[in-house]
Parts: sequence; C-alpha cells; structure tokens
Amino acid sequence: MLKNLTNVTVALLGAVATSAATLPAPSMATSSVQAPFAIIPEGPTQETETKEVVPEKPKVKRLVCKGCNTNESRTLEFLQKRGISDKNALATIMGNIRQESTFIPNICEGGARVPYHQCRSGGVGILQWTNAPRYYGLGKFAARIGGDPSTLDTQLQYMLHESDWKMIENQMKTPGKSINDYMRLARKWIRWGHHGARTDFAYNYANRLILAEV
Repeated sequence: MLKNLTNVTVALLGAVATSAATLPAPSMATSSVQAPFAIIPEGPTQETETKEVVPEKPKVKRLVCKGCNTNESRTLEFLQKRGISDKNALATIMGNIRQESTFIPNICEGGARVPYHQCRSGGVGILQWTNAPRYYGLGKFAARIGGDPSTLDTQLQYMLHESDWKMIENQMKTPGKSINDYMRLARKWIRWGHHGARTDFAYNYANRLILAEV
C-alpha cells in the first residue's frame, strides 16, 4: 500500500511540474493600469502682482503763461491759489516782479547771484527788499517757517506776510480793473520810485496768459 501511495505522489508531482512548465512566463511589459494618484511636478510659482489704483486727479481750469519759465509759472500758480483771478491783476504783479528781479530769488541789487546772507549791497530777492526792516524781516520770517530766504517759495510766502501786500491784496483780488489801475496799487505795495518797463512787462504777460485745463 505504501508503494502505491508513493507512486501516486510521484505521479502528482510530475503532473504539477508538467503544468508549471507549460504556463506562460510573466509579462515584463509595463501595466497600462495607472496608479490611483499621480505626482505632478510643480511649475514656477506665479505671484499675483497687486497694483495700487491711484485715483486720477481732477483737472481744473486756471490761467497759465505761454512761454514762461519755471519761476514765472510757479508764481502765477501761487497767486491764483491765493485767490487772485483777474488776468490784468496777475499780469501787473508779474510785471513788477519782472522789473525788480527777473524772477531770480538769489539776486542782489546790482546783479550778483549770492545767497541771502551775502547780499549787503542793497535790495535782495524777487522784490529787491532793501531797507533794514524788510531785508531782515525776510530772514526772520524764513527762520520762523523753517524756509530758505534765498528761495522763491519762501520769498513768495514772505511777500504775502508783509503789511504792504496786505494793504492791497483785497483790491488785487477784485476783478475788472485795468492794468493801469492795478499798477497804481502795486506802487503802494512795492514802493518803487523808478517805473522802468513795469507796465510794458504787465501787458506782455497779459497777452501770454491763457485759460487752460491742468
């Protein structure tokens, strides 16, 4: 009986070996079945650029000077912001400044271009402030506001500070006068003795002032 069992076992082992030999070898081809997830490489990070939207400044209409230099244009804008709107009034003020200094703030009487503290030969600045109270008044005013007495901005502010200007300012703000009328007011303001070409300069400016949107 043991011999029969041995024969059966040998027969079975042979059959298994034969079957294994006839089985196809496992395929080495890459499976077409994809993984449940895939790793996708990241590209360069794109940061969203945030730009601040600046509201557009509303345009306004005011007089501008055709062909004027920077100091002339700044003076014209300064006077209009002060409330002087009449073309003849503006032209008269500018004509007087033109006669006094050609709108050069660091000019000393006689033509020297020096800082305020070095001008000792007479008038100084855009209005040629000459006598001691007015000359030293400019320096004290500049020190009080933290400005430079040799600059246009400080001198324009000082001009408004002076009592001579305050005496005529409201009349300069009143429209409808002729250049000659405004010129009579300017004489009280600047106290000029020599007229020079003030009126000619004023008429020239009046012809160059145009209303524009800026």
